[in-house]
Amino acid sequence: MELWDYRPDVYDRGQALDLAGYHVQATDGKIGSVDEATYEVGESYIIVDTGPWIFGKKVLLPAKVITSIDPQERNVFVSRTKAEIKDAPEFDAGTFKEPEYRTRLGDYYGRFPG
Repeated sequence: MELWDYRPDVYDRGQALDLAGYHVQATDGKIGSVDEATYEVGESYIIVDTGPWIFGKKVLLPAKVITSIDPQERNVFVSRTKAEIKDAPEFDAGTFKEPEYRTRLGDYYGRFPG
Protein backbone atom coordinates (compact mmCIF):
# COMPACT_ATOMS: atom_id res chain seq x y z
CA MET A 1 0.00 0.00 0.00
CA GLU A 2 1.12 3.51 -0.76
CA LEU A 3 2.33 5.52 2.24
CA TRP A 4 0.41 8.60 1.08
CA ASP A 5 -3.02 6.93 0.92
CA TYR A 6 -5.49 6.25 3.72
CA ARG A 7 -5.99 2.61 4.61
CA PRO A 8 -9.31 1.52 3.04
CA ASP A 9 -10.58 0.22 6.39
CA VAL A 10 -9.82 3.57 8.09
CA TYR A 11 -11.09 6.30 5.77
CA ASP A 12 -13.56 6.18 2.91
CA ARG A 13 -13.22 9.09 0.50
CA GLY A 14 -16.98 8.93 -0.01
CA GLN A 15 -17.59 10.15 3.53
CA ALA A 16 -17.63 13.85 4.31
CA LEU A 17 -15.33 13.75 7.32
CA ASP A 18 -12.97 16.64 8.02
CA LEU A 19 -10.22 15.60 10.43
CA ALA A 20 -9.14 19.18 11.27
CA GLY A 21 -9.34 19.69 15.02
CA TYR A 22 -9.26 15.97 15.87
CA HIS A 23 -6.90 14.85 18.66
CA VAL A 24 -3.98 12.73 17.46
CA GLN A 25 -3.02 9.71 19.55
CA ALA A 26 0.35 8.00 19.06
CA THR A 27 0.75 4.43 20.29
CA ASP A 28 1.99 5.86 23.61
CA GLY A 29 -0.24 8.90 24.11
CA LYS A 30 -1.58 12.15 22.71
CA ILE A 31 0.74 14.17 20.46
CA GLY A 32 -1.47 17.09 19.45
CA SER A 33 -4.33 17.92 17.12
CA VAL A 34 -4.88 17.88 13.38
CA ASP A 35 -4.19 21.32 11.94
CA GLU A 36 -4.81 20.31 8.33
CA ALA A 37 -5.70 17.13 6.44
CA THR A 38 -5.63 16.29 2.76
CA TYR A 39 -7.60 13.58 0.99
CA GLU A 40 -6.12 13.32 -2.54
CA VAL A 41 -5.31 9.84 -3.82
CA GLY A 42 -1.58 9.20 -3.44
CA GLU A 43 -0.95 12.54 -1.70
CA SER A 44 -2.87 12.32 1.58
CA TYR A 45 -1.43 13.40 4.92
CA ILE A 46 -2.24 15.20 8.14
CA ILE A 47 -0.36 18.11 9.67
CA VAL A 48 -0.34 17.88 13.45
CA ASP A 49 0.10 20.86 15.75
CA THR A 50 2.00 19.37 18.68
CA GLY A 51 1.44 22.35 20.97
CA PRO A 52 3.80 22.31 23.97
CA TRP A 53 4.71 18.64 23.49
CA ILE A 54 7.61 19.46 21.12
CA PHE A 55 7.68 23.19 21.68
CA GLY A 56 4.85 24.23 19.41
CA LYS A 57 6.17 22.50 16.32
CA LYS A 58 4.10 20.90 13.61
CA VAL A 59 4.69 17.48 12.12
CA LEU A 60 3.47 15.93 8.89
CA LEU A 61 2.23 12.34 8.97
CA PRO A 62 1.51 10.29 5.84
CA ALA A 63 -2.07 9.01 5.72
CA LYS A 64 -1.04 5.35 5.94
CA VAL A 65 0.18 5.74 9.54
CA ILE A 66 -3.43 6.42 10.61
CA THR A 67 -4.79 3.16 12.03
CA SER A 68 -8.27 4.32 13.07
CA ILE A 69 -10.53 7.34 13.36
CA ASP A 70 -13.12 7.83 16.11
CA PRO A 71 -15.57 10.54 14.92
CA GLN A 72 -17.56 10.48 18.18
CA GLU A 73 -14.51 11.25 20.36
CA ARG A 74 -12.78 13.21 17.54
CA ASN A 75 -9.61 11.09 17.78
CA VAL A 76 -7.16 9.98 15.10
CA PHE A 77 -4.93 7.05 16.08
CA VAL A 78 -1.54 6.56 14.44
CA SER A 79 0.85 3.59 14.38
CA ARG A 80 3.91 5.49 15.57
CA THR A 81 5.32 6.34 18.99
CA LYS A 82 5.91 9.86 20.22
CA ALA A 83 9.68 9.36 19.81
CA GLU A 84 9.32 8.14 16.21
CA ILE A 85 7.22 11.18 15.35
CA LYS A 86 9.52 13.59 17.17
CA ASP A 87 12.58 12.18 15.31
CA ALA A 88 11.01 12.56 11.85
CA PRO A 89 12.43 15.06 9.35
CA GLU A 90 11.49 18.53 10.55
CA PHE A 91 8.34 20.11 9.15
CA ASP A 92 8.90 23.30 7.16
CA ALA A 93 5.78 25.20 6.06
CA GLY A 94 7.68 26.55 3.05
CA THR A 95 8.90 23.23 1.64
CA PHE A 96 6.57 20.49 2.87
CA LYS A 97 4.86 20.20 -0.53
CA GLU A 98 8.16 19.72 -2.35
CA PRO A 99 8.89 16.21 -3.70
CA GLU A 100 12.28 16.08 -1.94
CA TYR A 101 10.72 16.59 1.49
CA ARG A 102 7.99 14.05 0.80
CA THR A 103 10.64 11.53 -0.32
CA ARG A 104 12.70 12.07 2.86
CA LEU A 105 9.58 11.74 5.02
CA GLY A 106 8.44 8.67 3.08
CA ASP A 107 11.86 7.05 3.52
CA TYR A 108 11.74 7.78 7.26
CA TYR A 109 8.20 6.49 7.92
CA GLY A 110 8.49 3.68 5.39
CA ARG A 111 11.21 1.96 7.41
CA PHE A 112 8.81 1.18 10.26
CA PRO A 113 6.49 -1.84 10.07
CA GLY A 114 2.76 -1.25 9.80
